[in-house]
Amino acid sequence: MVEQKDSSTEKKDSSTEQKENRTEQSKGQNEHKLSSFLTRLISGLVLLLLLFGILPLGGLPVLAFCLFLSLFASYELLHCFSLEKKGISFLSYFFVFLYYSALFLHLPMSFFLLLSYLFLLGFYYVLSYPKADIREIALLFLVFPYAGILLSYIYLCRSLPHGKILVWLVFLSSWGADTCAYCAGLLFGKHKMTPVLSPKKTWEGAVGGILGAGILSFLFAIIFKGHGLPLHLSPLLLALAVSLAALFSIGGDLMASGMKRDFQIKDYSHLIPGHGGILDRFDSVLFTAPIIYYGITVLDYFKKI
Repeated sequence: MVEQKDSSTEKKDSSTEQKENRTEQSKGQNEHKLSSFLTRLISGLVLLLLLFGILPLGGLPVLAFCLFLSLFASYELLHCFSLEKKGISFLSYFFVFLYYSALFLHLPMSFFLLLSYLFLLGFYYVLSYPKADIREIALLFLVFPYAGILLSYIYLCRSLPHGKILVWLVFLSSWGADTCAYCAGLLFGKHKMTPVLSPKKTWEGAVGGILGAGILSFLFAIIFKGHGLPLHLSPLLLALAVSLAALFSIGGDLMASGMKRDFQIKDYSHLIPGHGGILDRFDSVLFTAPIIYYGITVLDYFKKI
């Protein structure tokens, strides 16, 4: 009888200990989640304040900011591809710098530089064969347009007439859409969009992001109508343009996620605490900035006809 009581007591103690361990683990997980959320929130606010400080200045400060983004994003992509230590990787940085120099001097040389970059990579491939393979060349070629040219459209949007106001449409269609998509997915998300590539993304969240970005830009246009926003750009027209850009932002986000999965990395870097790297935070901006730039340019063209 004494042995049975001891055995029963030991089982109770073991069960109590397991419950306490689970409670401590759960508490630790909650604390970690809260800490991660606060880190992400603070980093996000610092980044927004940085944008609020730099974008209104326009000109050289914005160009220098975008050059930094492009150079660091180029490093992140090369690191992702395990090419950052190869001597030929210098070519990517060099052409990014040449491209921004051409922008500063108002020289329309982007296509020429892109072709030159391709030709030089081709020469490298031929002279290094079979040490270099075509996959390596293809990955190197992606770096310049993806990390270098696409981010420059933030500067190009800021350089447009009324760009001081219009440049914010880039972030409404990307980060605004991301936030709306997250909330919509949390509340209504049921159908997975890409279960393997990005398991948390849902079709409901995507629709919510696009509609939310459109509504935000509509309100934005009403607020700034006549206060820096061109009169020929109606709130409805801007809402449609931003909604289209928000659709492309989903593609930008998923493309960046796909490359990370292909190369088995979690984040492109740890530059921005809680967010990852430049490409982790600006992945959707890469696609929305050109859409906003060309959308506004086309609308301005039709206004003149």
